Amino acid sequence: MDYLLNEQQVMIRDLARQIANDKIRPIAAKYDETEEFAWDIVKVLADSDLFGIYIPEAYGGLGGGVMEMCIVAEELSKACGGIALGFAGTALGTYPILLYGNDEQQKKYLPDIAKGKKLAAFCITEAEAGSDAGSIKTNAKKEGDHYILNGTKQWITNAGEADVYTVIAMTDRTKGARGASAFIVEKGMKGLEFGQKEKKLGIRASATREVIFTDCKIPKENLISKEGMGFIVAMKTFDNSRPGVAAQALGIAQGALDHALEYARKRVQFGQPISSFQAIQHMLADMATQIEAARSLVYATARMIDSGAKDIAKESAMTKVFASDVAMKVTVDAVQVFGGYGYMRDYPIEKYMRDAKITQIYEGTNQIQRNVIALHLIKESLKAK
Repeated sequence: MDYLLNEQQVMIRDLARQIANDKIRPIAAKYDETEEFAWDIVKVLADSDLFGIYIPEAYGGLGGGVMEMCIVAEELSKACGGIALGFAGTALGTYPILLYGNDEQQKKYLPDIAKGKKLAAFCITEAEAGSDAGSIKTNAKKEGDHYILNGTKQWITNAGEADVYTVIAMTDRTKGARGASAFIVEKGMKGLEFGQKEKKLGIRASATREVIFTDCKIPKENLISKEGMGFIVAMKTFDNSRPGVAAQALGIAQGALDHALEYARKRVQFGQPISSFQAIQHMLADMATQIEAARSLVYATARMIDSGAKDIAKESAMTKVFASDVAMKVTVDAVQVFGGYGYMRDYPIEKYMRDAKITQIYEGTNQIQRNVIALHLIKESLKAK
């Protein structure tokens, strides 16, 4: 379908696609096996100015928005969902500063992120606070001109590799979720450490670690917005970033379909390509239709956000849940098209299935997304009466 991308968006898409095809695709299997962080690809993305596409021009970016971020995430994820997270995880860690940082914070951090000199990470999840983000235990106590952070964040994308960490911590536990605050913590600050790199089912080229704060002293100027705004910062960040997860899922699904189509044309059984069999044709047709529906929702939601719409939580949740469910179904079907070969690691398709699964889990499980959608539907129906 023609999504009427403007000239700059077409250029961004083509550039990201070229990097995915020429630089990422040839080494995706290697990084999946070694589980190394793809710093060589980070440099390519930095040299191409792609890290700055959603950052305002005033801070060294290209002045795009969620739409441009989604375009790049989709194209990179067609080649490798794990390597793409160096880009997408940085966007997640940057959005709290973009949305709620003051001018001094934005001037200090955004230019280096825009140029790819520094990666970012977002820290909210804990061992006992996943979907229940209001139960975080990491705390921040103000002492003079500083805050002292203590606690451990779990399963943090880009952890250990990033230089800038946006962190949600409790400053007043008696207020529940309203007692959470958001902070910027820099790699190298005393009291900031990282756990061992997690060994994962998929997205193995992405770094996932614990982030540990032990009497970590940060300047009071690193408080984002004001005390008590942490939960709002987190939720608004997710509203803007979840279409990026959807775009990652979309790219994984499209990449899997591309491989399945190529294989079906070449694989001969009973004297003819399996693409000539109606059973395979119907699978491919369903996969393509589901992907196009997901892309329509992703792009429409991204444009809605960039237009300045305020209440976007429902649409953002819809985008994430639908695209990730599509990615899981499409990648499973793609493995089926490959048959026994699809189960072998000599072929690329099983990796797509493993990479797809996480998109149903992180940045809010799909069950939580359905809760968000339903609650907004109920509220809207009450207002209509």
